[in-house]
Amino acid sequence: MRPFYSYSRRDFLRFSANGFGLAALSGLLQDPVYGVESKDSSAKKTHHPAKAKSVIFLYMDGGPSAMDTFDPKPRLDKEHGQPIKMKVEPTQFNNVGSVMKSPWKFKNYGESGIPVSELFPHIAECVDDLAIVRSMVSNFSEHTNANYFLHSGHGQQGRPSMGAWTVYGLGSESKDLPGFVVLGNGMIPPGGRDCWGAGFLPANYQGSLFLQGNEPLADLKPKESSPRIQAQKLDLIRQFDTLQKGNAAIDAAIQNYELAARMQTAVPELTDFSKESAATLKLYGIDQKKTEVYGRQCLLARRLVERGVRFVELLCQNLGHDRWDQHSNLKAGHEDNARAVDQPIAGLLKDLKARGMLKDTLVIWGGEFGRTPMAQGSNGRDHNPFGFTMWLAGGGIKGGTIYGETDEYGYHAIKDKVQIHDLHATMLHLLGLDHKRTTFRFGGRDMRLTDVHGELIQGILA
Repeated sequence: MRPFYSYSRRDFLRFSANGFGLAALSGLLQDPVYGVESKDSSAKKTHHPAKAKSVIFLYMDGGPSAMDTFDPKPRLDKEHGQPIKMKVEPTQFNNVGSVMKSPWKFKNYGESGIPVSELFPHIAECVDDLAIVRSMVSNFSEHTNANYFLHSGHGQQGRPSMGAWTVYGLGSESKDLPGFVVLGNGMIPPGGRDCWGAGFLPANYQGSLFLQGNEPLADLKPKESSPRIQAQKLDLIRQFDTLQKGNAAIDAAIQNYELAARMQTAVPELTDFSKESAATLKLYGIDQKKTEVYGRQCLLARRLVERGVRFVELLCQNLGHDRWDQHSNLKAGHEDNARAVDQPIAGLLKDLKARGMLKDTLVIWGGEFGRTPMAQGSNGRDHNPFGFTMWLAGGGIKGGTIYGETDEYGYHAIKDKVQIHDLHATMLHLLGLDHKRTTFRFGGRDMRLTDVHGELIQGILA
């Protein structure tokens, strides 16, 4: 056998080509996009064929009023200013006034003829794609506990959010972005970041908060003086990481840091709207000051699900009111909030549909509870967990549908009552997951998003 120093450089490269190729192939096969399935982050098998690949949750923080948005109540007009003629449940502040009619008119839209308030003229154009659930109920009437309940199926902090459960059950289709992203602009809901936490699931399933502006994530840009130094530091960190493999918490932290490094390239491209057409920007209302902020969030949500992100939650912006929580000045507060989100949400639905993405993207709209039919003070509404409205559209949803019913005041759900656990079970079902089989062993039992509850909302399934 010839000694290695007797080969020319050309001979050496020719004879060792297979070795270099095998090394490159080995590296690719370790990447979940090309080869082996990662136990934590790559796409996983579903329990049954999925109707939706991803979820966009349009979180209306504070609790929109159902009888002022999607559940008209003529009796309020007839008895405006009178004491309500039914038993009044304890409310957040127990400042119960007389019956208060809606300040807004309703009109029927679409082939389905579903009534929608004049607060939402743009969303009304999409009503044939919506399944409006008028019989939602919650177990809590206070924001923090109700937020935890809506997000995690449990009224106290520390449980995994529905976004974390989604990524745990499905994995991610995105190599360079988190599977669960929260889009905000500095306004954090009551309950804080635990609303989108991972709880007892590994930390890499928690929601990643993206903010408005040129740098949506802190420390997004490398601080090193050159790419070479950046690469050397990352290589050193990887060497240390290999010494800690096997510990679940450390493995999750390592995955988060590796993802963060890849996001330094992916996020600037994601948030660059320069290649979007003028017509698209106008569709979302990005060309207008009153809708620009939420329009950007909605467009970013579409771009995220295009890139394989499983769960995107949009937070409300600060408009000088207490979110949708109008204990006073209902008219101005709800009008400002609706004006900010109406066109962007309609733009999102229309854009998803035009691109063929709505059929496999589940869109959910709603807050943690609703509002009372009685006035709080003279011109507000208190919290109401006994009957409120949410709507769903897209992947596997029967559009142009009204499901459930509240009483003539819009106070209590009286037909086809829907629990938060039912909403979660239905969401997971549309994603191809059986909520009873999507479990994680913790504290000596198999935990799940729906706990020991949850039934599918069959009437809204296509």
